[in-house]
Amino acid sequence: MSEPESPTPREVEIIRRLVERKLEIAHDPLNLDRKQLWYAHDAGESQRPMVLAEIGGLRDEELPLPESALRCESPWARGIERGLRTEIYQFEVLKDDHVVEPHLTTNWQVQVSGYGVEVVQHYPDSPEVKLGARRWESPIKDLDRDFAKLRPRTYAVDRQATFAEQARLEAVFGELLPVRIRGRFWWSMGMTWPAAELIGLEELMLAMYDNPEGLHRLMRFLRDDHLAYARWLEGEGLLTRNDQNDYIGSGSMGYTRALGSGHEGPARLQEQWVLLESQETVGVGPDQFEEFILPYQLSLAEHFGRCYYGCCEPVQSRLHLIERLPNLARVSVAPRADQAFMARELGDRIVFSRKSDPLLVSTSLFDEEAICAELRQTLGLARGCRVELIMKDVHTRDNHPERLPRWVELARQVVGEYY
Repeated sequence: MSEPESPTPREVEIIRRLVERKLEIAHDPLNLDRKQLWYAHDAGESQRPMVLAEIGGLRDEELPLPESALRCESPWARGIERGLRTEIYQFEVLKDDHVVEPHLTTNWQVQVSGYGVEVVQHYPDSPEVKLGARRWESPIKDLDRDFAKLRPRTYAVDRQATFAEQARLEAVFGELLPVRIRGRFWWSMGMTWPAAELIGLEELMLAMYDNPEGLHRLMRFLRDDHLAYARWLEGEGLLTRNDQNDYIGSGSMGYTRALGSGHEGPARLQEQWVLLESQETVGVGPDQFEEFILPYQLSLAEHFGRCYYGCCEPVQSRLHLIERLPNLARVSVAPRADQAFMARELGDRIVFSRKSDPLLVSTSLFDEEAICAELRQTLGLARGCRVELIMKDVHTRDNHPERLPRWVELARQVVGEYY
């Protein structure tokens, strides 16, 4: 892999000015207050619900941070500029509870193989293919006959390239703020998505009846492979604690003092948040979930220090099973979840991680009364809970960039009615 083009003096100046603004924000009393509120939120000492809005999945023509707003030209400098401007946008325009820290991070450069088989995906001829319909050809046609084709993944780390990237960043603005290597290698430890890719979603469902032992064999393979990867990262000293300004779960922030002393450098799995979910089995009954999914989630969760469960799937029908996960700290309350039931069950023990309905900001009608009504319903039902309000999975705002900042403003207004 060739090294990125060196930034020009003009690009260095652009980036350094943005870094200076990042540092100003990091030390702003409002930013520091949000950080402490996250710690209180996690510790069960909430002063108010936390409010977050995601912009990473937007595909509108009118983006919060369009390419035309970037002034650097080389790809490397442009990427750094985009990250810095995003943080500044979140603080100055979005005004949610994202936090800006006075350091820059880069990840270990790790390569991971596949499972020895290829999942062929077919997309329509559309500029939005990655968000539209698709079909895939599952490589495992018969769980018994084809299982031997699967191979555990292999991994490698390029330390030289990682340290070179750190040095490159430090050469641009190392005296302004520290550049830290902080490992992040997966979003979810959920296993049903790779299972569905390997054998097919319909086949995953049918195997619970037609070939239960074959499905258990596949789930054991995926569980063992996920854990082997995590253990390899731990053994190589590539993990870092994700208990600070880290994206954890499905939309939340990692701030917690429950994972230890807060040291920098290599971390153990027990000093990590983990996300577990099984969105693909949302239509599966609790008995089947308990038999085919839960045992493998349990044996992964026990290796981690703190667990966030769920994403887009309502989990009320299986919550009594999910609550058996060790170190469970936050549970996703999806847009179609039974909020009253979830509030009663979670109480103030486990964070009520509410996902507001993205349709409220995505269609041609932006109905502020409907937005406030949904927020009031949540806060009314979840009195006594530790609540976080998260607007995520937004792919369009009907080309109205002002909508997400307005949603945050409305959320804060409604929160003010209850707290």
